[in-house]
Amino acid sequence: MTGPRPWARTRHHTPLAWALPLVLGVIYGFYAAFIRRDGGPSTGGQVLLGLVSGVALAALCFALGRIQRSLPRELRAAAYGALTACAIGFLVSLTDTSVLRSTGLGLAVGAGVLVVSYYYLYSRET
Repeated sequence: MTGPRPWARTRHHTPLAWALPLVLGVIYGFYAAFIRRDGGPSTGGQVLLGLVSGVALAALCFALGRIQRSLPRELRAAAYGALTACAIGFLVSLTDTSVLRSTGLGLAVGAGVLVVSYYYLYSRET
């Protein structure tokens, strides 16, 4: 047998594939903790909230980046829109506003991301 076996191939990630979700997660986590702090002293619960939310967003961004090439453009745009809608809705919910406001703002921003990303993907793919 002279070539690499198909199952033995390893997949390497570019530095951007790791750095972009990591940076987004760190910024998102800091912002979530900052919103929850509300001008008072920092507590362990706020730090934990920021850490968990940042790790969750980074993991979801990395997972979406891994599978995005296998998705059709419509589903890829919907995935970007859904991820953005959930992230924005969660941040708005941390401000102690109503559920309707956080849902509405998350859906509005998510719909905007869906439309823009669909247009971008449609205009770039052949």
